[in-house]
Amino acid sequence: MSASPHFLTLTGNLLCERTLDFAGWSPGKTQRATGESFQVGGKGINVSKMLHRLGAPTAAWCFTGGATGTECDAWLHRQGFAHRAFASRHATRIGLVVRGGGHPETTFLGPDAPHDTAAVRACADALEAQPAGQVLAICGSIPGWVSPDFEPLRDALRRWLQRGVLAADSYGPPLAWLVAQPLALVKINAAELRTLFPDYPPSAGTPALLAAATRRWPVQRWIVTDGAGPVWYCEGGVQPASLQPPAVREVSATGSGDVLFACVLDAFFRRGLAMRDAVSRALPYAAANAADPGIAEFPDP
Repeated sequence: MSASPHFLTLTGNLLCERTLDFAGWSPGKTQRATGESFQVGGKGINVSKMLHRLGAPTAAWCFTGGATGTECDAWLHRQGFAHRAFASRHATRIGLVVRGGGHPETTFLGPDAPHDTAAVRACADALEAQPAGQVLAICGSIPGWVSPDFEPLRDALRRWLQRGVLAADSYGPPLAWLVAQPLALVKINAAELRTLFPDYPPSAGTPALLAAATRRWPVQRWIVTDGAGPVWYCEGGVQPASLQPPAVREVSATGSGDVLFACVLDAFFRRGLAMRDAVSRALPYAAANAADPGIAEFPDP
């Protein structure tokens, strides 16, 4: 790996997202918003956004389709966002964030749509053509992951492990596949960790599950978040340890895990910090994100 790696993020489930602000609203009535904004959502987009803010060279890869995908691609271009979109026949999903009116922030997501064979193949071929020594982060869910259509991408990721760094913050079927590979880093939340252990009792805590994960799978490093609770981490089979995030008045927790993931990637793979120091450096940024309505737009902590 080069001394200053380039970071690629792959978002498997992009989001065409609108946010509506309300002075007040109640169910069963016509609601009129006081403000509206548009943004492209998706874990990899958020991670690349934060990496760019930290000064790390990064590009966000994603799948786009239909009119919603076109709108997302145009927005990314307007933002000057380094990205690459693989065209799919299936429309990019929509999302609606509702804020204000005395209610907690609420997000509504459209149904997932798997990507077609041509889009998956184009992404796999693009990965094969990348130079060695880069860090690739697989981010979020990937609809259709277990289908034969995704075998080219799975093969490309196996080969990537021979010439680059592979990290992940995923869940569901992609997570189950990824943890069986020798990834450099997996960052997930406590609920996602628990899904990997259906054979363990519900009373098993994060430290016990994390210790078991290091014995069961070849992942080199783990980070497990749990909202405002302790962040657990483990490296090289050493006993799990934890750090407590700073206490903040939460405005929107959306994207805080993505901010933490980006900061750890930057601290560990670009700055060469030890794992504990990388997590410690990331925590104030993630907490500051939770205290701000945007994602990776907060004042410096």
